[in-house]
Amino acid sequence: MNRSRSKLVAFAGLVFAVVVLVVAMVGGGGLTAPTTTPEPGSASSSAAAVANPSTLPTINASQLPKEARQTLALIAKGGPYPYSEDGVNFRNFEGLLPKKTSGFYKEYTVRTPGEPDRGARRIVVGKDAAKYYTADHYNSFTFIIEGK
Repeated sequence: MNRSRSKLVAFAGLVFAVVVLVVAMVGGGGLTAPTTTPEPGSASSSAAAVANPSTLPTINASQLPKEARQTLALIAKGGPYPYSEDGVNFRNFEGLLPKKTSGFYKEYTVRTPGEPDRGARRIVVGKDAAKYYTADHYNSFTFIIEGK
């Protein structure tokens, strides 16, 4: 009798677990599919807000210079970019961005009116979709809050 009771308890536990799983899947409960981080430059990379993974100051995207907002739009579209250096690895030699493995960051030019070359302004994008703006060629960065 004791053996059949433990089988019954085990069966009831299994049924309960299946019911909870089905309810969560159908009702959109606490169980969700794992999320993936979009690659920089993909169409969805700017859609989701990204939390600041650094201790750097923040800036709303709407407060950036017009040219930086244009570069953000190009990054969201995946290009085409005006400079062949856009989308190349940014190595973070200065160590101002969170420390990551080589190839984690890509840099993009922000045009500077009146400059005959690329100028000093850049947007750097991490594989985690975090974006940073520098107006002084990597001497300082601010974390970009998109959607604001």
